[in-house]
Amino acid sequence: RSNPYQANLLRDGVRRYLQLPADQTVLILHAKVAQKSYGNEKRFFCPPPCVYLSGPGWKLKQDQIKARDLGEPGFQVCGYMGLDSMGSSLMETQKLSFEEQPDAKGFSCAKALYISDTDKRKHFRLVLKLFFTNGQEIGTFHSKLIKVISKPSQKKQSLKNTDLCISSGSKVSLFNRLRSQTVSTRYLSVEGGAFIASARQWAAFTLHLANEHCTRSEFPLREGYIRYGSVVQLVCTATGVTLPPLIIRKVMKQYAMLDVDEPISQLHKCAFQFQGSDHMYLCLSTEKVIQFQASPCPKEANRELLNDGSCWTIISTETVEYTFSESLTCVREPVSPVPLIAALQLTGGGDVAMLEVQGEYFHTHLKVWFGDVEAETMYRSPKSLVCVVPDVSAFGSDWRWLRYPITVPLLLIRDDGLIYSSSFTFTYTPEQSCIPGQQVLSDVPQDSDKLLDSIHQEFTRTNFHLFMQS
Repeated sequence: RSNPYQANLLRDGVRRYLQLPADQTVLILHAKVAQKSYGNEKRFFCPPPCVYLSGPGWKLKQDQIKARDLGEPGFQVCGYMGLDSMGSSLMETQKLSFEEQPDAKGFSCAKALYISDTDKRKHFRLVLKLFFTNGQEIGTFHSKLIKVISKPSQKKQSLKNTDLCISSGSKVSLFNRLRSQTVSTRYLSVEGGAFIASARQWAAFTLHLANEHCTRSEFPLREGYIRYGSVVQLVCTATGVTLPPLIIRKVMKQYAMLDVDEPISQLHKCAFQFQGSDHMYLCLSTEKVIQFQASPCPKEANRELLNDGSCWTIISTETVEYTFSESLTCVREPVSPVPLIAALQLTGGGDVAMLEVQGEYFHTHLKVWFGDVEAETMYRSPKSLVCVVPDVSAFGSDWRWLRYPITVPLLLIRDDGLIYSSSFTFTYTPEQSCIPGQQVLSDVPQDSDKLLDSIHQEFTRTNFHLFMQS
């Protein structure tokens, strides 16, 4: 632990951060599988890996650099992305230049990445290195694991091979190539609350499986793997914009197959028929998304003829998000490795409660904080930290005799003051028995601490509750 003076300074800084978080977020979107290139061909990853930078901390950091370097202008963020086996040479990676979008987020994508047949791995990760244009390194960030496949499977998928199947609730991307030309690739996306076909950006959609007899207003979701002929709904993960219920159809040689019910596989060609419509399918026309009426096959009642714009390729996607704040520090050290919390495990109770923080990229220079209170933290492994749960009295004498639940955010703070926020919170709850001579409050006072807001998904154990914000 720091000396008392430094500890008080840090705690004051954490309080200011909690009141006005100046976070910097790096969001990486990428496909879950990648098709291998053979010989001299280059099968670029489709959809291309994308990076979004968001949060007020980016501008704050740039202002700090400008002030430190005597106001020299032009400091921007740039980066390099490549495969994790490529080594340190920047010539082997693709350079990323970030452009500011209308929503103030920085955006860039790596359109020319591929994996050759000389690479024998079955899985790999993408590596993103970010810098300021003055040469200062921001950090290194990894994607999730990507599975390598040789080509889209033409066999009927077995649910025993779940690696290539697509489950309900998973995220997917849809793209279209007119006449199979790479230059004509369009991705289903959302802009201004409307669905569009974009040549530059793609959106991840949550693919929900639903009961067949449902309406748009009531859409009961189901678990399981998606099969052709299923009723599904596509929900944009970024905006929440949804399409009406759709029936997903297998596409063979530009025909929608109406009698196929096998599981859907990665990089399959498929079509989306509007449920209850007269042969109407989701279709693109240049950058617009429209409805196209398919032509029934007079000789084969189980087929309908589509146009090019109605044939989509489906692929599962992954998202990984790194959030940190340099508002309490001006160090030039990289922010990586950025720890990611995946789960919490509480053991014990009363005065001897221990909390195990599970995730990735942990190291010995991290401390767990419960709001503005530092916890005694022990490093167990890169995937586990264990800490002593602070007594509720550490939050002030007013809470020594707890009358109502209080919720505090969980933070990880590096030795130098770098803050890593998370979506996890910890809630203290009062004992069930009344305190002698004290009247238990029946309602939470209106002026109670702001940290009582946004409590989700409760996990109860002993006298504590764990919450994870969605």
